[in-house]
This record gives sequence, C-alpha cells and structure tokens, in this order.
Amino acid sequence: MTIDVEDYFQVSAMAPYIPRSDWERIRCRAEDNVMRILSLLEEADVKATFFTLGWIAERHPGLVRAIVAGGHELASHGYGHERASDMSPVAFADDVRRAKALLEDLGGVAVQGYRAPSFSIGEGNQWAFDVLAEAGYRYSSSVYPIEHDHYGMPDSPRFAYPVRNGLIEVPVTTCRIGARNMPSSGGGYFRLLPYRLSRWLIRRVNEQEQQAAVFYFHPWEIDPDQPRVRGIDAKTRFRHYVNLGRTEARIRLLLGDFSWGRMDEIFLPH
Repeated sequence: MTIDVEDYFQVSAMAPYIPRSDWERIRCRAEDNVMRILSLLEEADVKATFFTLGWIAERHPGLVRAIVAGGHELASHGYGHERASDMSPVAFADDVRRAKALLEDLGGVAVQGYRAPSFSIGEGNQWAFDVLAEAGYRYSSSVYPIEHDHYGMPDSPRFAYPVRNGLIEVPVTTCRIGARNMPSSGGGYFRLLPYRLSRWLIRRVNEQEQQAAVFYFHPWEIDPDQPRVRGIDAKTRFRHYVNLGRTEARIRLLLGDFSWGRMDEIFLPH
C-alpha cells in the first residue's frame, strides 16, 4: 500500500493552470489529509509506504514524524514534483538527493525508495536509474507498464525487476487481459471503475500470478471539499474530480479485503 504525498495544486495535470510561483500562497491541505489516512491505516492495522514530496515535508515536518511514528515507511517523491522526463540528469540528481537528505533529517530513518512524479521514468530517460543508484536509493516505483497520454512504458516488466546494481524497479500493478496491460493499482482508475472490478483485478494478480500488488493513491483523493481549480480543460476536470466523495469509503474496503504492507518489507532483501 503506497501513498504519494502531494497536494491537489501540485498535480502535473494542473501545472498549466497553477504556476509553481503560486504554491506558497495556496493553503496546503496535505497535512490534514495525511493525518486522516494515518487514522484509516491504524484502524485497519495496516503499514504502508508514503512517497513524500520534499516540498511538503519541508513545510510540514510534523507530517513526516507522524508517518514514521506510525510504523510506516518514509520514501521519496522527489523535492519539487517535477517530472523526471522534463529534467536534465544534473537537475534530477539534485532533486532526488535533496529530497532524500531532507526526509532522512526530518524522519530520522533511512530513505530507500523513490517514486517519480507522474511515473515519469520511461524509455527516454533510463539514465534516471543510474542517478537513483548513485544517490543511494535501493528501489524505485516509477514505471507504469501501460499506455497513457502522460506516462507509461507498456513493454516493460510488470513485476519487480533489477535495473541497476543494487537498485530494483517495482512497477505499480497492472493486470494482463488479452494483449493489454490493464491498470489495477489505484489513482483515477480506482475512482472511476466500480470497486468490485478493482478488487477482482487485484485478486487475479494475487491468486493467478502469485504476485504482490502495488496500490497507490494521493491524500487529495480523499478530500472532496478541496477548492475547485477554475478554467481547467474537461479531461483534467473529469480525471481529477471524478468520485472524490467515494474514495475514502473504497479505501476502507480495500484495506479490509486484502493484506497490505510496506514496500521495503515486501520487496527488499533483509
């Protein structure tokens, strides 16, 4: 179970409508939403991995300490929520090292995992794995093996595989139906599809392929009262706001229907 800790105004699809220079002036809702998620996890006796944005951690250090105190894994979502595919190797290295150092300082624990914003490691920037390995990360969860207009590497392996010496990639989960990989691991698909279908897809991966499923969601997805961003295009509006009011209840069901754990405890050797 993984949570990508970022706020609604930092979503990549909102970048054309909310300048980065405005972030400081917008009230951050991530801290309150993460605290709600921590309560949900505690009620279900589930430990999870929180891929946390350095920008959020720097401004809300108590959030980082609460994640660690709850027995969850603290992992990196980079510092500034810039897509890896839009950055130079030098800028990417600075971002992932800065985030790792900041999170480790605030949380007092080693940060071993990284997830690129918008799953933005693909065919065109495999050098990112070299940078992550050199920065001391032990795993990445940055590849989504589907076809999508914003990300995706549909021909990549669907389950954990080594990418560099000392570094593995653990993709978010897809279910193979015919010749296509179907998304079955969270995000907008989880909000759009009927819960029973999402549950069936995960069970198929668990039972037929005998593999652990990697699920993800964002704190803003349990926040139906978040401010509506004006002037956005219809596709972005639908993707971002569809079924926000139902997500928390679906997460509760999901936590009860499967056994969940931290990424490091499931995928890294001990």
